[in-house]
Amino acid sequence: MLQILFRSVDYWVVEKPAGMSFHAESEELGVMQSLAASYPGHTFYPVHRLDKMTSGLLVVACNAVAAAKFGVIFENHEMEKRYLALSSKKPKKKQGTIAGGMAPSRRGQWKLTQDKENLAVTQFFSNYFQGFRVFFVRPLTGKTHQIRVALKSLGSPILGDLRYSGEEADRGYLHAYSLQFNWQGEMKQYLSFPTYGQHFSSELSEFVATQFDESILKWPAKK
Repeated sequence: MLQILFRSVDYWVVEKPAGMSFHAESEELGVMQSLAASYPGHTFYPVHRLDKMTSGLLVVACNAVAAAKFGVIFENHEMEKRYLALSSKKPKKKQGTIAGGMAPSRRGQWKLTQDKENLAVTQFFSNYFQGFRVFFVRPLTGKTHQIRVALKSLGSPILGDLRYSGEEADRGYLHAYSLQFNWQGEMKQYLSFPTYGQHFSSELSEFVATQFDESILKWPAKK
């Protein structure tokens, strides 16, 4: 079930649970259908999406003007997004940037290529916690399966992400943790730590808050 974290006349911020599709699948309601069914007096416009396995923060616009403004924000890469991911595998490097073209592969997968067509750029920091590698991820582009492919390329597929060779788990351990953007001259930020999942614990929340403090992290400059 969707949680509503913020409401305004222009947009709502909702939290999508893991396992819910963005669009309807067979008889299961997707994010937009669920909102329409729960709030029939409102009109919602999608401005970005999350994979079915991914939980976390989503913005939906409440009118066409706001939807157009968000379109510009995303097109100009002015939406600062942060994700949390867990892996049972040690990465080839602990932090850095993963960049490459995204191309369709077999069985609904995507793969990284050496060229710049459909370029995906992902920055990350990682640390070890209670038997898992924790990734704090900043995607600079918004390509399909971008983070999942990037972490697999490091040798650290996301825990529970069976499509990309992740170890089996009770859920896919990828969560949209933070959104930050400028709205009508005011900086907005929304945070939501994941609560569902055997390995998303309150201890992990405290670890993330101390190890991945945005005031301390030095992200590489955008190119």
